Amino acid sequence: MEMRTPAMFSATPSRPEMPTERLPFTVRRVENEDSLKKAVAIRHAAYARHVPEFARSLALPEACDYEEDTVVLLAESRLDGTPLGTARIRTNIHHPLHIEESVVLPQWLQGRSLGEVERLGVGEGRIGHMVKVALVKAFFEYFEKTGIEYAVIAGRAPVDRHYEQLLFTDVFGDKEMVPLRHAGNMPHRVMAFEIASGEARWSAAKHPLLKFFRHTHHPDIHVGVASGVNPGRGVQATPAAPHAPISAPLGQLAAA
Repeated sequence: MEMRTPAMFSATPSRPEMPTERLPFTVRRVENEDSLKKAVAIRHAAYARHVPEFARSLALPEACDYEEDTVVLLAESRLDGTPLGTARIRTNIHHPLHIEESVVLPQWLQGRSLGEVERLGVGEGRIGHMVKVALVKAFFEYFEKTGIEYAVIAGRAPVDRHYEQLLFTDVFGDKEMVPLRHAGNMPHRVMAFEIASGEARWSAAKHPLLKFFRHTHHPDIHVGVASGVNPGRGVQATPAAPHAPISAPLGQLAAA
């Protein structure tokens, strides 16, 4: 089955006119238990600063960290390997999104290939801001390369404003907050971003991150692609590269 390529991120890193920029850290997908432990550590620390009670449930890997339609991203210092940030990507290829445990998505998102971004956490200070921007670029690139039609996120206040600045739009009412089961029933704003029209909308808005996202090659950001995804839930193209979920120690799965 032929894979549809969205317009956004259509340029390839090998384009000669695209400048290359090195970062003081790398962003990679987690492929082993040691890297997952680093991601969980920075995830827990980030949530503990803002929602300490909920953060207690994030001290160990969660069961879905090991699922086949999950990708955990990890940002590490190039100097010493210190974990600096993390995010988790979950698609609806094999399972409904976590958001769908709490809400029914509207008709315009039904039957679409969706990617959910969750458990985004970074360190403090200026480096934390830079890492967050790099993680955002990483998950947008992943969605484009796998044919995801819409990115879906849930942000608690004031984090939701960051997604609004990226031109995510409300899925339900304007700035409406809904409690989410997988986020400790805390109220979140559910928002979505159409991948195919993203670059055009960013360009029209003269978005300050357009150059970073679209017109600069960052070799330190490399998420890899597990498989091609066609529009429509549950439809998977021929894998571009084999990917096996991280093997979960039974004790950790039980704890999660």
